[in-house]
Amino acid sequence: VLDVADAVAAMTLDALQGTDTAFDARIHEARPHPGQKKVAERMRAFLGNSPLRDSHRDCGKVQDAYSLRCIPQVHGAARDVVAFAIATMEIELNSATDNPLIFEEGDAISGGNFHGAPVALACDVAAIGMTDLASISERRIERLVNPQLSDLPPFLVREGGLHSGFMIAQVTAAALVSESKGLAHPASVDSIPTSANKEDHVSMGPIAARKLAAIVENAANVVAIEALCAAQALDFRRPLRTSPALERIHAALREAVPSWDADRYLHADLVAARRLLGRLAELAADPVRRD
Repeated sequence: VLDVADAVAAMTLDALQGTDTAFDARIHEARPHPGQKKVAERMRAFLGNSPLRDSHRDCGKVQDAYSLRCIPQVHGAARDVVAFAIATMEIELNSATDNPLIFEEGDAISGGNFHGAPVALACDVAAIGMTDLASISERRIERLVNPQLSDLPPFLVREGGLHSGFMIAQVTAAALVSESKGLAHPASVDSIPTSANKEDHVSMGPIAARKLAAIVENAANVVAIEALCAAQALDFRRPLRTSPALERIHAALREAVPSWDADRYLHADLVAARRLLGRLAELAADPVRRD
């Protein structure tokens, strides 16, 4: 989801005729969070050699809205918390969490390695990061479909008064993000004593993990919706094309989902785009790949 989100965000920015100035490496060296630097580098690679970007390079626009300009900061922060969660899980998977622990010299020592706080906190922070990723993706979807925020056709469809286009797609994304915001409340801050008050502080880790799984699925669906909207927006920019890296992703989407010319059953398109995320992740993993 993280890899696809970067690529789709780049598609959205190019379709909205945004600027890549905010991804200048010097900006991100001045605040060198690892995820932020990585995403900025990926955005530069995704947008490199884009005729669409070059077509308005001298337009005079100074800066874009936060949802476009701050992609490295938000996507990067999500990457950093996911990396923290993965590192925590790797330690946990290679740890002894029994109680008591029996050591080679024969000692049996009671302790608290079973306590799930490290995993619960990792799941909670990853859930918050993925919710924020979905949230900024939904804001970019809004910029694509709202004619007050771009020069694209309303809801990305011709004859907007007759067809609703991607209006309900944005509504769906908003609902998924809203649900994720509720799920993102940390489970690890709660505790109810059990076992005659001997177990008087517990992690609620399983709840944190289940909520994280739900949030990741919601985020995947939101990013899939943005992918559909960004591809449609790029269709409206033809004959200008985006970069070779993003054209590969656009082509993969169009193999699964045709352009939206008139209203049709939306659910099938959303499901197809969601199922395609694995393939898009492969294409997005290396923006500078050459055919």
